[in-house]
Amino acid sequence: MAAGYAELLRTRYAARLLAGTLLGRLPNATAAIAIVLFIRSEGGSYSLAGALAAAYGLANAVGQPLLGRAVDLYGQPRVQLPAALVSALGMVWLAAAGTGSMAAAYAAVLVSGLFTPPLEGGLRALWPTVLGGREERVHAAYAMDAVAQEIMYTVGPLLVTLCVALWSPAAALLVLNGVGLVGVLMVVLSEPSRTWRSAPREAHWLGALRSRGLLALLGAFFFVGMALGSIAVAAVAYSDDHGGQAVYGWLMAAVGLGALAGGVCYGARQWAGAPERRLRLLVGLLAVGYLPLMLSVGPVAMTALAAVAGVFLAPSLACAFIVVDRHAPAGTVTEAFSWLVTFFGVGAAIGTAAAGPAVELGGTTAGFAVASGAGVAALLVLTATQRVLAGGGRSRAVAGSAGAPSERLIKN
Repeated sequence: MAAGYAELLRTRYAARLLAGTLLGRLPNATAAIAIVLFIRSEGGSYSLAGALAAAYGLANAVGQPLLGRAVDLYGQPRVQLPAALVSALGMVWLAAAGTGSMAAAYAAVLVSGLFTPPLEGGLRALWPTVLGGREERVHAAYAMDAVAQEIMYTVGPLLVTLCVALWSPAAALLVLNGVGLVGVLMVVLSEPSRTWRSAPREAHWLGALRSRGLLALLGAFFFVGMALGSIAVAAVAYSDDHGGQAVYGWLMAAVGLGALAGGVCYGARQWAGAPERRLRLLVGLLAVGYLPLMLSVGPVAMTALAAVAGVFLAPSLACAFIVVDRHAPAGTVTEAFSWLVTFFGVGAAIGTAAAGPAVELGGTTAGFAVASGAGVAALLVLTATQRVLAGGGRSRAVAGSAGAPSERLIKN
C-alpha cells in the first residue's frame, strides 16, 4: 500500500497539504506534555500542571467545532491563520507568565486551546477537491490521514523531549508553536485552501449537529476516545507492577504500531458495501481487541496484546471519516469533522479520569476493564442506531454538494 499512498501524494498539492496539516497540528498534539514539562520546570506542582493541561484540552474541545463552523462560512485562510496566530500567542504568554500568576497561566492556555485552528477537519474537507472527487481515492486518503495521525502522535512527544534536552521547556513551547505556524502557512497559502468554499448551507443554530446520523457516530466515538484515554492510565498501573516506565513505553508504542499496521492494511484495498456497516464491524473488532488486556499477563505477551488492541483503531477512524462526510448536512463538513475531534477528545479525557479510580479500587484489571467496557459501549451505540446511520448516508465525494470540485472552487 506504500505505493498507493505514494501515488496519492504525487497528486498536486496532496503532499503539501498533508505535511502542512501535520506540522500545523504539532502544537496541539504535544500541548499536554509540553505544558506539564514547562510548569514542572517553573516549580509548579503536578496538580497544577495537570489542571492547566486539562484546561487547554477543554478549551480546544469547545473551540474546534466553533472554528470549524467559521471555516465553512468564511473559508479556510480567513479563519485558520488568525486562529493559529492567536493560539501561538497564547503559548508565548504562558512561557512569559510561568507560574507567577495563576490567572495569567490559565488565561494563556484557555486562549491557546480555544483558538487552535481546525486543521484536521479542514484537510478532510479538501481531499475531494484535491483528488478530483474520485471516491476511492478520497477513501484511501482518509486511511492515509489516519496512519499519518498515528505517526504524529508517536513522534510529537519525542520532539518535545528533544527540544527540552537541547534548550528548555519554555523553548519547546515556542519552537513547536513556531513550527505549527509554518505548517498553517503551508496549508492556507495553497491554491486548494484559498479557493475552497463550502456548499450552500441551511441556516440552523445546530449546524452539523442537526444530522441524526452524525450524532450517532459522535456518540460511538466518544466511547472509542474513552477507551483510549483509560488505556493510557491502566498501562501506567500495569507498568508500575511489571518493570516501570520502560514497560509503559513499550505498551504505548505497541498500540501505536498496531494502529499503523492496521491503517496501512485497511488502505491497501477498496471496500465494497456501505461504510456504516463496515464501521460497525471495525468497531466491534476494536472492542474485542481490548478484552484480552484485562488478563494482565507478562510484559512480552502484554506488549503483543497491546499491538493487537491497536490494529483496528486507524481503520475505524478512516471509516468514520467517510461516514462523517456522508452524514454531515450540506455546507457543514469542516464543522462536522471538528465535532468528531471534540467528542473523541472529551471521551479520552473522561476515560483518563475514570481509569484512575478504577485502578485504585480494582487494580490494573479494573483499569483495562474501563477500556473494554467503553469499546463495547461504542459498538452498542452503532448497533442501536444502525437504521439512523443507514438512512442518511450519501456519496458526497462523487456527487455530494460538500465534496464536488465544481462547487468547492466557487469564488467569493
